[in-house]
Amino acid sequence: MRSLVLLLVAAFLLPAQAVTFNKDIAPIIYQNCAACHRPGEAAPFSLLSYADVAKKGTTLAGAVASRYMPPWKADPASYEYRDQRRLTDAQIALIQTWVKQGMPEGAAKDRTAPPTFASGWRLGEPDLVVEMPATFHIPAEGADIYRNIALPLGLNEDKWITAIEMHPTARAAVHHVLYFADPNGKAHDKSDGPEPGFGGMRAGGATVSLGGWAVGAQPQFFPEGLALSVTKGSDLVMQYHFHPTGKPLEEKARIGLYFAKKAPERQMVAIQLPPVYSLFEGLDITPGDKDYVVKDSYTLPAAMDAVGVSAHAHYLGKILKMTATLPSGEVKTLLAISDWDFAWQDRYFFKDFVALPKGTRLDAEVHWDNSANNPRNPSSPPQHVEWGEQSKDEMGTVTLIAVPRSGEDLPLLRSEIRQRTTSAATKRVMRDPKFALKLRALMAQ
Repeated sequence: MRSLVLLLVAAFLLPAQAVTFNKDIAPIIYQNCAACHRPGEAAPFSLLSYADVAKKGTTLAGAVASRYMPPWKADPASYEYRDQRRLTDAQIALIQTWVKQGMPEGAAKDRTAPPTFASGWRLGEPDLVVEMPATFHIPAEGADIYRNIALPLGLNEDKWITAIEMHPTARAAVHHVLYFADPNGKAHDKSDGPEPGFGGMRAGGATVSLGGWAVGAQPQFFPEGLALSVTKGSDLVMQYHFHPTGKPLEEKARIGLYFAKKAPERQMVAIQLPPVYSLFEGLDITPGDKDYVVKDSYTLPAAMDAVGVSAHAHYLGKILKMTATLPSGEVKTLLAISDWDFAWQDRYFFKDFVALPKGTRLDAEVHWDNSANNPRNPSSPPQHVEWGEQSKDEMGTVTLIAVPRSGEDLPLLRSEIRQRTTSAATKRVMRDPKFALKLRALMAQ
């Protein structure tokens, strides 16, 4: 069906004259592909010149036709996303036509200049650049590693972070990183062995979440007027999830921090459905189960403006979705990912704030496919899977990032979110008293 659509688009929407790189293709590639496909970035080859693109033309045509590239997993929703990298059918058809016509370069007068990147940073020169004080050595084999690595920021005044851009050196082994601020400035002194940092799923004394980075995610600024607080004297704590790749690697990341000029007027909250990545849902995914589903709902106790949305699952994740049912009964899709890919995780900020009145019901659902037909299933034959931190275990959630319309509602929202998590944990323990031991072990990490 998609091939037919692309043929129709090519026949009716595209110009009859020759399609050239300089005039037609370069703007598409430079806007949607060059940020990753350039020297020093994660992509395996560069796409900054005609020669680069023509060399990979046939591969490129197939990758965009299947929507494998550019990596943008969110389907069209009820509201437009900012910085969207999803190509239109017309753009995809244009690339197909260019390849079929022999990939002509075109006239020099039509040449589009490739983008430039300040000092290698996608977001421009950071306000502060910090580097891990020592190298962490990732073994070739073994279980996934969770490691907290902290470093002092040297701030002599409070700051508000509007973006963090990370440059890991062991990209292949870094699955994701969560950022925290330790306001006591003592996390960098903590160590539990010869390697830098300390183990576990908890970031020690770090109490302030600063977001995170996952494989496939692009660095982004928060929308105008929004930022996260970091007090003077704080440490930055990076909680790594390493996935050994079969060969030893070394990680010594550089991190760029971008600061707002003033404190934001409103503060963000994260509403995660189900909470704690479905920890309390009792995931029990049997081999061969093609559609194991978990659902969760939450009704907003106050009016909010939705800022963005994100999702998380492991290899078996298939469909992740969140909708908002407004008090009028109208249903709006906030996020729909119909073909989840563990290798491409991103945050999707809305182009404009989305008004969600008090009484709006959020509904989220996560689907897993543990069948042999799932090409991303890490086990052959499929194995029994439960909740866990290892990549072959599973978890899943959809998260809404939002700001209350009134600052007076912020304490209420934070209290309700904590209460939802506590209630979910209590219900799970009541259903399965043995889970209390697992929960206690997780909290002790």
